[in-house]
Amino acid sequence: MTVILLRHGRSTSNTAHTLAGRTAGVELDDKGTAQAAELVDRVAGLPIKALVRSPLLRCRLTLEPLAGALGLDPVIDDRLAEVDYGQWTGRKLSELMTEPLWSVVQQQPSAAVFPDGEGLAGVQARAVAAVREHDRRLAAEHGGDALWVACTHGDVIKAVLADALGTHLDSFQRIIADPASMSVIRYTDTRPFVLHVNHTGAQLAAVLSAAPRPATEGDAVVGGSTD
Repeated sequence: MTVILLRHGRSTSNTAHTLAGRTAGVELDDKGTAQAAELVDRVAGLPIKALVRSPLLRCRLTLEPLAGALGLDPVIDDRLAEVDYGQWTGRKLSELMTEPLWSVVQQQPSAAVFPDGEGLAGVQARAVAAVREHDRRLAAEHGGDALWVACTHGDVIKAVLADALGTHLDSFQRIIADPASMSVIRYTDTRPFVLHVNHTGAQLAAVLSAAPRPATEGDAVVGGSTD
């Protein structure tokens, strides 16, 4: 199976430069709403069989247009929720940059544990487990050439990508996952293949159809045989 890791559209917290975390009621701003509507055309022609999302409102709003177009009911998985930033939740990023923990988050995220919140290593463990579990389940239901979408959050996506790339979590800050971006991983019996990172343009199908096949026979890329 191949998963499209979709970050939610731009939120009101993004534009306010605050750390939303798990704050309830954080909505999409006008641009984020437009990004959600554009998703339908961006994935047009791809055989998407399932939608899975974080329980937070901004992910629900991001997937609503696509779910309606595809006639699919998104599955909610708490393991794809945003990081529990604890006492950092809702604070201005400019303030958080002065905290001693900020440099740990940037330089050694595997050691970062947010006050009264969770650690980034735990975030990676829960998110990777969720993605792999859904991938196995959907492969059994739909076959290996189908696609599915997981709508979640920036740090969660970066953590899953780091795992798929075989990169230590301490390097995950080198990965970019912009609002409404799509990153694509093809899971096989041998290893994951990262087909695309931070796609923010139109027509993902064209990108995936041009993706090279993995070298190992039997690990054929969906779009090379699609996302």
